[in-house]
Amino acid sequence: MLYWAIMFFVVAVIAGIFGFGGIASASAGVAQILFVLFLILFVGALIMRAVRGRSS
Repeated sequence: MLYWAIMFFVVAVIAGIFGFGGIASASAGVAQILFVLFLILFVGALIMRAVRGRSS
C-alpha cells in the first residue's frame, strides 16, 4: 500500500511539472489517503503485536 501511495505521489509531481493541475491534485489526494490508511494499519499491527506479546 505504501508503494501505491508513493506511485501516486510521483504521478502528482510529474503531472504538476507538466501543468496538468487536475490530474496532479487528484493523484495527490489519492496518495494522501493511501498513506494515512497505511499509517493506521501499521499502528494497528504494532498494537496487536504488543497485545499478543503480553498475553503469551
